[in-house]
Amino acid sequence: MTIRNAAELATTPLRAHALALANAALEAIDTRAAVRRAVRPQGGSLHLAGQVHALPRGRLLLVAVGKCAAAAADALGEILGGRLAGGIVLDVGEAVAAGRVPALTYCAGTHPMPSAANVAATREIVALLQEAGGDDLVLAAVSGGGSTLLCLPAEGLTWEGEAAALRALYRTGATIQEINTVRKHTSLARGGWLARHAFPAPVVSLVFSDVPGADLEFVASGPTARDTTTVADARAVLAHHGLLGWSGIAPELLRETPKEDRYFAGVQHALVVSNGIALEAMVERARQGGLAARIADSAFAGEARQVAARVVRELRTAAPGSAVLFGGESTVTVRGPGSGGRNCELALAALRLVREGECVLTLATDGRDNGDLAGAIADEAVRAAAERLGLDSGAFLEANDSHGFYRRAGGYLATGATGANVADVIVALRA
Repeated sequence: MTIRNAAELATTPLRAHALALANAALEAIDTRAAVRRAVRPQGGSLHLAGQVHALPRGRLLLVAVGKCAAAAADALGEILGGRLAGGIVLDVGEAVAAGRVPALTYCAGTHPMPSAANVAATREIVALLQEAGGDDLVLAAVSGGGSTLLCLPAEGLTWEGEAAALRALYRTGATIQEINTVRKHTSLARGGWLARHAFPAPVVSLVFSDVPGADLEFVASGPTARDTTTVADARAVLAHHGLLGWSGIAPELLRETPKEDRYFAGVQHALVVSNGIALEAMVERARQGGLAARIADSAFAGEARQVAARVVRELRTAAPGSAVLFGGESTVTVRGPGSGGRNCELALAALRLVREGECVLTLATDGRDNGDLAGAIADEAVRAAAERLGLDSGAFLEANDSHGFYRRAGGYLATGATGANVADVIVALRA
């Protein structure tokens, strides 16, 4: 799992260093490798990310949901073998095409918008969990992307209405926490609902966090985690962004999430991989390459353009030969007709600020920056290419057309779907 066009992009020493660090991040969060490190059966016990659980007297069931689901399920199938009695894997389209564990059912869903396929697959998951008994053990693999995939509208709601609300929220620049607060209250499979459906079976969730700060109740909208938000919070988010009247979700149709203690008494969570692991791997690779390295922020947020300005300011304070690293997730308020994602928009904004001898690289760790680009580079080489082609980076930025710019100027990253997802990372280097 590496950047496919790294050799083509590595035209300067700074770029080569930046790409090496980004590849180190991707290697560190490889889903299959992370599962192999975290899961080990031993005798009658199951070791899960530092926790020890007795193998159940009944069935061991697996529910894997999100952009890491297929890769995690494949690795768990290899490790657990015949101990797995069954389960369902719900991942994005192409990721489930080569499902390899015979005991599991693989379902292909859509992302970033829900669909009828997502609803049908979620119904299958709920039916499986509702059949589980107290002697069974449900192993859940929960990862980013699961919010969209776990679409099970409450009475009066539709997946089309949720999609309309999501599009509106994305365009206003709402944060992932705000978006997931709303999503928890529109589906009977998020915000702790899967734990309720599984009750009385105990549940152990292996969490692959794509949320800055690894707040487990917001990863995939917390399907097995007790929800601390309320319907009132969801309404407040819609009101804050001016969407109560036209979001596609009437406020009175929002549903409260399960709060009762009994549904969560038998639920445990284990964090398997997070953005912090990617950042630490980049620090180590930087030092191996002779660079001084520091993590400036492990949970950045805010408008991509503002984050870009901050990144460049931080870089200017660094000593020569330094790597300044960031992890988190920015937002984009969409005002123009172009195509792009938050990583490419951030890089395009940084392009107007970086000087010779500086390089900024942005990367969506799932390989999908709202499209098939994974991120981009901002440096003097990209700026020179744009000038030769007569491309006005400012005009592209105002049109929110970062993908259009980088496809023409070059400097974008291509990874394909990585099968991992720990939000975004930024590498800022000074020669």
